[in-house]
Amino acid sequence: MGPAEPLTIRVPVGEGSRQWTSRTAQRRVLLVVHNVTSAGRLLDLVPLFHDDFRVQLLVTSTGSSAFQGGIREIFAELQLPELSWEQALATPVDLAVAASFGGELAHIKGHLSIISHGVGYTKRLGRPGAGSREPTFGLSPEWLLSGGKPFVDGLVLSHPEQLERLSRVCAPAVPSAVLGGDPCFDRMLAARPYRARFRRALGVRRGQRLVVLNSTWNPEGLFGSGGGRDVLPGLLPRLAAELPADDYRLAAVLHPNIWYGHGPGQIRAWLDRARRAGLTLVDPVHAWRQALLAADLVLGDFGAVSYYAAALGTPVLLAAEGTDVLDPETPLAEFVRDAPRLDPLAPLRPQLERALGAHRPDPAPAGFVTSDPGRSAELLRRHFYALMGLPEPPGRASLEPLPLPPYSPRKLTAPLHVRTRVQGTDIVVERSTEHPYGAGGDAHLAVHEETRHPGDLDVADVITREAEADDPRLGGPGPWTAEVLREHPHCSTSVYTTGPDTCFVRSRGRGLFRLSADRDVETGADTDTDMDADPAAYASALHAWLAYGGAVPARGVTLRMHAAGGVRPFRVDTAG
Repeated sequence: MGPAEPLTIRVPVGEGSRQWTSRTAQRRVLLVVHNVTSAGRLLDLVPLFHDDFRVQLLVTSTGSSAFQGGIREIFAELQLPELSWEQALATPVDLAVAASFGGELAHIKGHLSIISHGVGYTKRLGRPGAGSREPTFGLSPEWLLSGGKPFVDGLVLSHPEQLERLSRVCAPAVPSAVLGGDPCFDRMLAARPYRARFRRALGVRRGQRLVVLNSTWNPEGLFGSGGGRDVLPGLLPRLAAELPADDYRLAAVLHPNIWYGHGPGQIRAWLDRARRAGLTLVDPVHAWRQALLAADLVLGDFGAVSYYAAALGTPVLLAAEGTDVLDPETPLAEFVRDAPRLDPLAPLRPQLERALGAHRPDPAPAGFVTSDPGRSAELLRRHFYALMGLPEPPGRASLEPLPLPPYSPRKLTAPLHVRTRVQGTDIVVERSTEHPYGAGGDAHLAVHEETRHPGDLDVADVITREAEADDPRLGGPGPWTAEVLREHPHCSTSVYTTGPDTCFVRSRGRGLFRLSADRDVETGADTDTDMDADPAAYASALHAWLAYGGAVPARGVTLRMHAAGGVRPFRVDTAG
């Protein structure tokens, strides 16, 4: 949903505002939003003005971007006085800050500073109707000059490399250039110690590798249908089929222009099958950086997120190139030319494992993202207050720490083909949405009760679901597991998961059991580090062990599940 034109406001600016305003601010700062993408970078900057009673923040939207969806939600979050673009152009301000071009920025009545909303200025994009040939967006005369003269008072660059390009293509704008670092990257650097927490927020378990799929908004990007090959529709089901569910976890970070351009509901509809197979869609404004920090590998394209991932030292495989979209002189273009490629037609798991095993972090991307890592808050506040002609407030400038995202564990409702091998109390388990050609071991089918196709339940060996133990709709683990076995004669094992490491399992003719991660008797801690395996995988291990003649004694038993490159001991106790 795009922004509706706001009414002309009278407080804290507007006709007669002085008689209605409780505090008269010394300076006005206008945040100029073009779309959600640029708004995300402006959100990074708001804390630089926190606690300063001399400054009144205002917000406006130019309405010039083709991508207007999501702006209303951003403005609701900011809760700042909102000016129509017409009123914004008529209102004197001391500083206007934008993170993109477009709209009549040259007519703003006040000092204007522009900051990039990506990794510097990298893409070729001409101003509509200007007629010039493939200029670099934000770093060319048609974007920086009005009537042949510079109109930007502060062009924030993150690295001298950008200044060198600027001096070659638009020398009149050089005096306005300011090296201000990269606040987006600085927030990620500050949050690196919390990587394990971000992984837990995504439900990434012990031994799992998190693969983050990333796409920029261009038709040539991974999500786009251009570029000669429409890769994504065929790639997603193959990833789910070829990557074992307990070894790999999939999440997707889509550019806000994809998310809001097509609509979140449409994105979810297009990716329904992938989501049922375990793909998590990541909030493109508030959680994408946390997902990037949590990632073991990024499967991306020529967008800024892939470059940020490389700068963090994360392996990157490119599934879409789009080099024609980039200024060939940029570090991002060089990275795209040299980065390893994914062959979407070849087996996927070996390619990912090679990329993970052979990866050696390249210092070049981090070096070109910013020349002043960790200092953007200091540099940008100094720059903004200088333009306003106001002394900086006391205390150190700082950015907001990246928040811990809501807990969003994977929910697998696609049927899973499970391969097992039993040797004593050790059970090897491998689960995926298809049975790989030539895979060994005994096989059974595990189906979630919320499967899209009810007929799957009639052929399932194991039926699962997740719920609170006291959920009145289901009657609890005992009644639900018994009901499932009555309703589905082919099923021999029903599984009711009650928590991240516990479930109740009813085996036909053998009774009800409680399964839980094995924990150290003295400390109560897991016998291994990090998170446990999916309890539904424990249930499949028990299913196989019982089929091989295992019997649970009255005192219970500890079984050892081999999955995700490790051993996961779990307790099996009778539950009635």
